[in-house]
Amino acid sequence: MSLIEAKPVSTASAPTGVLPAPLPEGVREGGEQLVRLTDPAGEKTRSLVARDPAQGAYLRIAITGGGCNGLSYKLRFTPEPKRGDILVRSAGTAVLVDSKTALYLKGTVLDYSNRMIGGGFKFTNPNAKASCSCGESFSV
Repeated sequence: MSLIEAKPVSTASAPTGVLPAPLPEGVREGGEQLVRLTDPAGEKTRSLVARDPAQGAYLRIAITGGGCNGLSYKLRFTPEPKRGDILVRSAGTAVLVDSKTALYLKGTVLDYSNRMIGGGFKFTNPNAKASCSCGESFSV
């Protein structure tokens, strides 16, 4: 299986506690070679979901145009996947990535730090040729 290739998800093999509901048809499963959350990032994500479960239990990572280097990362919670999404289970978190974002994201690590200065979610993307000092935008 290539880095962004994905296989159909069988809900029978889904680990308990990671997936909030059976996945709809058209959602594929990817591995941590696409995106991996560190333990602190997974822990923070789970605590944010527990604090406000109505926002949804899936963490969606998207890359959009914009930012000082041309592309920027977007994180949000969503209650359900969309057709064509790739699901990655990492650090106890269900992460959704659309197929276009997967092209830019492969091999990325998402970390979290609670430091007062420079804290928050941080992306380490091996595909980025340049990134801004805040780490929220990059170019390829």
